[in-house]
Amino acid sequence: MKRNGIFFWIGAAVFLIAIALMTKLITNEYPFFAGYVILQFIVLAVAWSILGGHAGYVNFGTSAFFGMGVYTAVFLFKVAGAPLLVQIAAAAGVGALMGFALGLLTLRMQGIFFSIATIALTIVIETSITNWRYVGGAAGIQLQRPPVTWPFSGYVQMLFFVQAVLVVLAVVISRYIQNSWIGRGLQALRDDELAAECTGVPTLRLKVLACVVSGALMCAAGAPAAMYLQYADPSSAFNLNYSVSTLAMSLIGGTAHWAGPIVGAILLGTTQQLLTVTISSEVNVLVLGVMLVLFVVAAPEGLIGLLRRVRRHRREGKQ
Repeated sequence: MKRNGIFFWIGAAVFLIAIALMTKLITNEYPFFAGYVILQFIVLAVAWSILGGHAGYVNFGTSAFFGMGVYTAVFLFKVAGAPLLVQIAAAAGVGALMGFALGLLTLRMQGIFFSIATIALTIVIETSITNWRYVGGAAGIQLQRPPVTWPFSGYVQMLFFVQAVLVVLAVVISRYIQNSWIGRGLQALRDDELAAECTGVPTLRLKVLACVVSGALMCAAGAPAAMYLQYADPSSAFNLNYSVSTLAMSLIGGTAHWAGPIVGAILLGTTQQLLTVTISSEVNVLVLGVMLVLFVVAAPEGLIGLLRRVRRHRREGKQ
């Protein structure tokens, strides 16, 4: 194993240990409520970058996958009282199937046409859920959390740790894709799909694979949200804010490297949580738009790209 790989796995282990210690040492529940949202957006941003960053297909359907994850969990809990891990696993399966269907239906669509198709997917699914009375319909549904399981003392702490595990899983997958032949194929697809196909890159297969993996992670991230809020309704679960925020986080952090979406999600997610407490949650949209415009103009490759540019200039200056 290379040195970078060893450091990565050590970092992942330290991260999970730190999260576990937080659930034991911190008694105030607010840090877990706020931290859960940030971790949730890290998963969504990393998942989005697998298709939007590596493959270059801009997906505005994040809210469709997230909402389906929420309602998969709601359905399973109402039908059989399924535990949280089963809800997450089932949501990942549903997301993979949705991604596979999206990939097949939009195989020949590129650019803005693919993006429009993902928006249409959100509208269709939200309308279907709105008219499904078994899971609450337009009025929504109230959920009662089951007893918390050992070793956690509170349900929110458990959700916080579970979301942290999903963060590690999403980052591991994204890192593997970037460093493997899959990532190189997706990059060729992003640069010039026709040229990549002519040189033997299985572009259609890679596009479907990216849709499947991205969709599975997005749905898995949405599954715990039902118990986090103890309530679910279509307008919240399929809120377009998930799509816009996820896209902005990925672009701000940078899509050329697997760490970019993590940096963007932490920066923007933390800023939004602070603004919600100090000023108002309505200001979040304004801040999101301003930051996105600034980074698109000043650092089109995101923070990671800006850091690489600074390092390159320093290296050239020394020479």
